[in-house]
Amino acid sequence: MCNIMVQRINITLKSETLELLERQVNKGERSQFIDQAIQHYIAQLHKETLRQQVKAGAIHRAKRDENLTQEWFALENETWQ
Repeated sequence: MCNIMVQRINITLKSETLELLERQVNKGERSQFIDQAIQHYIAQLHKETLRQQVKAGAIHRAKRDENLTQEWFALENETWQ
C-alpha cells in the first residue's frame, strides 16, 4: 500500500462552476474529480508549452536547415552526374 499525502484546502468556485461539478460527480467524489481535473489541465499546459518551444526552435533553425539542404542537394547532383 502506498502512502499518499493529502491536504485539506478551502477553495472558492463560481456558482455556475459548482453546479457543473455537482452534475458530474457525487458530493463524496469532488476531491478526486478536482484532483484529476487539475492534473489533466497541468499536463495539457505542459504539452502546449513544449509544442510552442519545438515550433519556435524549428522556426529559429529554418534558415540554417534550408541552407544545409541546398548545399547537400548541390553535392548530390554533382555525384549523380
